[in-house]
Amino acid sequence: MALPGEGEFSLVLRADFRDDAAWRAVCAEIDAAEEYSTATFVSDPRFAGVTVQALLDEEAAAAEEDKVFHVFLADAVTMTDAEHRLLAVDLADEPGRTFRVPPRWFPDVSVNLGIANMDFAEYADEVDGTGTYRGFGGED
Repeated sequence: MALPGEGEFSLVLRADFRDDAAWRAVCAEIDAAEEYSTATFVSDPRFAGVTVQALLDEEAAAAEEDKVFHVFLADAVTMTDAEHRLLAVDLADEPGRTFRVPPRWFPDVSVNLGIANMDFAEYADEVDGTGTYRGFGGED
């Protein structure tokens, strides 16, 4: 179940396949939030129901050149939540650490993690009471 390499883009991995319209809405919201897309959308049924632990196990077994440092999981919560909050998963620095991020904030998180301008923890440390990143200082 190797994860697709992320290259310069952030991997948005579909893990819930019960509602195609919800998936399309999530993708559209992410695309609408940024001028130049930084998302690589993966809708592959082999990832149905994938857990954070399974992602960590897969990364632990991956060759160094195939490592993915973070992933944005479109899980059951994402698909049923009115905000379509993705689950950001750290696979490198603090493997398994997570937070939720609405599509509105995806570009900020994606770009800064992608260019290593900021660390995963800097975002995870700024979550609200629901575990959701809404900008520094809760700007949303």
